[in-house]
Parts: sequence; structure tokens; C-alpha cells
Amino acid sequence: MTAPSNSLHLVAQIGGCGVLFDTVRVASVVELGRAVPAPGAGSAVIGLAAMRSRVATVLDVRSLLGVPPRPRDDAPVGHAVATVVDGHLYAIAVDALEDVETFDIGPVPAGAGAIADRDFVRGVADGMGETLIALDIDRLVERAAAIG
Repeated sequence: MTAPSNSLHLVAQIGGCGVLFDTVRVASVVELGRAVPAPGAGSAVIGLAAMRSRVATVLDVRSLLGVPPRPRDDAPVGHAVATVVDGHLYAIAVDALEDVETFDIGPVPAGAGAIADRDFVRGVADGMGETLIALDIDRLVERAAAIG
């Protein structure tokens, strides 16, 4: 499935991968302090954080993208993309927020490796000097929550 052409996306970096979040699904971008660990949560859950009088589940999606996870320490989370999925608030940790631009999203090319087989990848776009991965936020959050 590909995202609509000429759609507005937030460009971010996660573990050296350029990713695109459809701005329709972005509730806000935030700077988070330390997340409180959530005992029994899956390995992709960094913890919980307060955001504007609500509790957000903070996610590390690096393993889904095939890059090493964030270090587990008491350091602040830093930049995150906040979104609501099935009525729950999530904050997806990112390394950097770069820009908001309109992109033509195309299909993932054959031979793109493991990323082509991941159902949370909606397509790719060229921009910012690299190939950017357009993410399906609902599926990304679902996959992250399922990691044990």
C-alpha cells in the first residue's frame, strides 16, 4: 500500500534512517524528559511520560527498522512524535526532527531488502539527500506494542 502522492509529511531520523510521518496522523512533536519504566511492557516500550495532562506510552521503533535499540538508561528521551492510535496516546522516539514537506510517495523498489517486507512501510520518497521511508503509524505502533 502506498501513501497518497503529494502529501505533507514530517521528516525525522531514527537510528540513521530517514522516515516520514504523515502530518495528518501527527498530534504534536515534543521534547520528553525521562520516561518512567513500565514493568512487564515489551522491549519496544521505553516507558510512560506525561504529555499535556495525559500519559503517553513512549516507543522505541528502532528494532523494527533494523537498527540497534536506544540505550536503556536514565537519559531523557528527547525528541518524539506524538500520535493517537485507538484512543491511546503514543510518543515515538526519534533522533532528530528535520522538516515538514510535501513528498510523492512511491512503492518500495524490488530489492530494497528487509524493509520491503515490513507492513508498516507505506512506500518511499526521495528527499533530503536520501531515500526516506514513509511509515504507517497504526501498523508501526501495533508492531512495536507486540515486541516481547
